[in-house]
Amino acid sequence: MSDRRSRISLDRAVDLTRTGDLWLFRGRSTADHAIRVLTNAPVNHVGMAIVLDDLPPLMWHAELGKGLVDVWTGQHQRGVQLHDLRDAVRQWHDRYDQQAWFRQLDAGPGGITAEMEDAALSTVARLDGTPFPSTAKLVGRWARGRVRRQAPAELTYCAEVVAATYTAMGLLPPDLPTNYYDPGMFWSGDALPLREGARLGAEIAVDC
Repeated sequence: MSDRRSRISLDRAVDLTRTGDLWLFRGRSTADHAIRVLTNAPVNHVGMAIVLDDLPPLMWHAELGKGLVDVWTGQHQRGVQLHDLRDAVRQWHDRYDQQAWFRQLDAGPGGITAEMEDAALSTVARLDGTPFPSTAKLVGRWARGRVRRQAPAELTYCAEVVAATYTAMGLLPPDLPTNYYDPGMFWSGDALPLREGARLGAEIAVDC
């Protein structure tokens, strides 16, 4: 695992990324700043890599835009999406003006098992296409989660998507609602309650 001062090219990061690795983003727009201030987080967006043998590395996340084709549906859509990872990082850097980092997952002695990959894909099948909330509704969902109340399932935001997938894979406890999490909880300064000996490496800045 590299230390937090490390920087790496996008090509190298894509080569290294594996299922469960996190991709984090920080932008300068009003909405980006509002999310960070209201959730007291250093980043405003998080996605998760899904890497399968017969496909290029993919980014599993939720966003308002529909600029890229969703790999699961083959369509352009808003909300929860599965994208080519390289294209997604490029869009967040070039179009949305966001700095990117990634964190490598050490899933413990057994690594990422076939059962964990199946759980991740089942979560994709369940959540893909779920609408993304407005900033106000996003903060409301998060605030509800902080008092351990599950928000309705008709909307979801990026950190919920990652939390739901990690929970299905057995990496996060099942008793916490997915809206308990915000993007900053996946940054190393927070106490993410990983299970079964799993841990995440430090943030590695990605040069796009």
